[in-house]
Amino acid sequence: MVYSPAIFSLMEKVVIIGSGCAGLTAAIYAARANLAPLVLEGKEPGGQLTTTTLVENFPGFVEGIDGPALIMAMKEQAKRFGARFAYGFVEDLERGDGFVRLKMDGNWMETRALIVASGASARYLGLPGERELVGHGLTACATCDGAFYRNVPVCVVGGGDSACEEASFLTRFASRVYLIHRRDTLRASRIMAERTLANPKITPVWDSVITEYLTDDAGEVRAVRLRNLKTNAESELELKCVFSAIGHIPNTAPFRGKLDMDEKGYLLQSKGTATNIPGVFAAGDVADPVYRQAITSAGQGCAAALDAERYLAQFE
Repeated sequence: MVYSPAIFSLMEKVVIIGSGCAGLTAAIYAARANLAPLVLEGKEPGGQLTTTTLVENFPGFVEGIDGPALIMAMKEQAKRFGARFAYGFVEDLERGDGFVRLKMDGNWMETRALIVASGASARYLGLPGERELVGHGLTACATCDGAFYRNVPVCVVGGGDSACEEASFLTRFASRVYLIHRRDTLRASRIMAERTLANPKITPVWDSVITEYLTDDAGEVRAVRLRNLKTNAESELELKCVFSAIGHIPNTAPFRGKLDMDEKGYLLQSKGTATNIPGVFAAGDVADPVYRQAITSAGQGCAAALDAERYLAQFE
């Protein structure tokens, strides 16, 4: 869909940036409040959940639900109540007097309230074929996908607290968890590192990096090729899934210098989901470096829509 200013109002009531769990939940609530929200779908419509084959921990689905199917159902629910959708990438934001201006694909638009639910992108290694392997033996969420790899070997890439937490969690399912780290000591807190290294199901692979993903005939990960950074020796490690735990990148680049962020780029919230600009709210992974779950994002989307509705009452 090509952006055309004609499809927008001169002054929108609510614009929602992002169409993942947070953005779509916000759209459902805002639409039910007769605010006719406009949802801007960016480079990854549907967010990270569209890369998950099966979601088993979203309440209400006893047998689980396919990630893309859940997103499509939420989108149709929002559309049913009057939410509108358009494709476009927000490039800039300006604060007005009682409104916010957005630059999208070179054009400016205005809105009374803005909900930023642009999410965060998992950081991967940047190796060839990674995008195609996500959901096929490559993931960044042990909580989401760990249960699919019962009684098989897996690996976690990273050396911080998150990597240690992921590795420990995966020992509930996997037969062996390899913790691949480019150094010879973990960056994690001391207690976390000690607990991780004491776990008999976790095997550290020191001073090493993955240089290639090896796949089977079905296109699923079957092994990784490793290079030892001290000796340059190469080896293969057979496993069924690679869990990347080297961090996430919040999708906040267009808002730098405009919206308050922490040192990693996550939006800061105060008084609920409000940001430092009146009428601008943040929801989901774009403001959450801790939980990063579909259900917590949905809850934040609900809260942001309610906060926006209350804010808009002053213009009535």
